[in-house]
Amino acid sequence: ETSTVVRGAMVQKVASVDTSAVTLAHLDVVKDSVDEMAKSLEGADSLVIATGFIPGNPLKMNQAAHEVDNVGTCKLVDAAKKAGVKKVVMVSSILTNGRNWGQEKSPGFVITNAFGNVLDEKIVAENYLRASGLNWTIIRPGGLKAKPPTGAIKISGEDTLNAGEISRDLVADVCVASLTDSKSSNKVLEIIEDDDKPPAVFNGLVM
Repeated sequence: ETSTVVRGAMVQKVASVDTSAVTLAHLDVVKDSVDEMAKSLEGADSLVIATGFIPGNPLKMNQAAHEVDNVGTCKLVDAAKKAGVKKVVMVSSILTNGRNWGQEKSPGFVITNAFGNVLDEKIVAENYLRASGLNWTIIRPGGLKAKPPTGAIKISGEDTLNAGEISRDLVADVCVASLTDSKSSNKVLEIIEDDDKPPAVFNGLVM
């Protein structure tokens, strides 16, 4: 079936998605209650959260970012707990915690946060997941590229990267690996591509 994959301000259209081996379930972090989302998550052992509001009307961006990246994502964490999910991987962004390590005036923070104060909203959801009691990993990618990697993946620690880009393909690889790799448990992984090194086949988390 035709599919449009959306995250943040970037839209990537693909011809089709093979859904023969998956079960699709409706889930809306803004409109659904915690109980409704928990029902959608029944039977799931793990969850990858890649929510992000879509910038549109500049007069409504703050509200949209608050509803999706903050309140809605926190509700989804509650739903995961209620449904018995054991591992949650959250896709966030580098510089989400920028105010706390002197990056609030850096170009990356200023430009990204101009869209609905989204980084300030995301840090609330990050902290909510940390305090949830769930096994978690927070992935903070740099700017997302809708094309194959052009450099080797760089995995860095919390509050260390303030610039860089990364292919969505590598973000997906890190998310999937983090579901089962114990090295990622209860850690923040910041990821970008190192264009000084050639791209390589992803072979697990090297931290």
